[in-house]
Amino acid sequence: MIAKLAGLIDEINEGSAIIDVRGVGYLVFCSARTLSRLSPGQAAKLYIETHVREDHIHLYGFEDLSERDWFRLLTTVQGVGTKVALAILSVLDAEKLMHGIAAADKTAFTQVSGVGPKLASRLIGELKDKVNAIALSPVSSGTAVAGAQAGGLAQDAVSALVNLGYSASDAFAVIAQVAGQSPDAGIEALIKAGLAELGPRDNRGDNRGEKP
Repeated sequence: MIAKLAGLIDEINEGSAIIDVRGVGYLVFCSARTLSRLSPGQAAKLYIETHVREDHIHLYGFEDLSERDWFRLLTTVQGVGTKVALAILSVLDAEKLMHGIAAADKTAFTQVSGVGPKLASRLIGELKDKVNAIALSPVSSGTAVAGAQAGGLAQDAVSALVNLGYSASDAFAVIAQVAGQSPDAGIEALIKAGLAELGPRDNRGDNRGEKP
């Protein structure tokens, strides 16, 4: 079983690369994110997930272990094959995946080609328990942030920002950061700091037709 390849990038195609390892060319399927960091003639090391089937052996390559682990996790969801998993990883990095799942933000996933509302809901439903603790770790890192505040005030602040028009994943990420930095903050302080980080919603394109 191949777990890692190190060699020269011989060729880059849409969705794949050929890695020359001592004269042997390996076809490796990769996310657009990983492919964007490779160049022909460049030395590269990719972590490999090997899939063996009756009619083929496919190699999937990842720049880091985090992307490989997310690939493994995504493909455990019903309806998510290797192609869809790579498409998701092409659009969403690890942080956006965690926040999107923890915040139940279906729009974070439906922007991916091949992922509709039903599959987005399934991804969130099947993976939330597995990643929620990781995604909430910035909130729970402070010793004073526990129990009611982590699960109550922070979530209420996220809901308030969502009601103001911000995406759930953006709100979740900002409140997690703010609560981790200010563990004693009340809900008003969390919302105010969140707005300061995100910027007023009214300034995000609503005045595009106005003249100074």
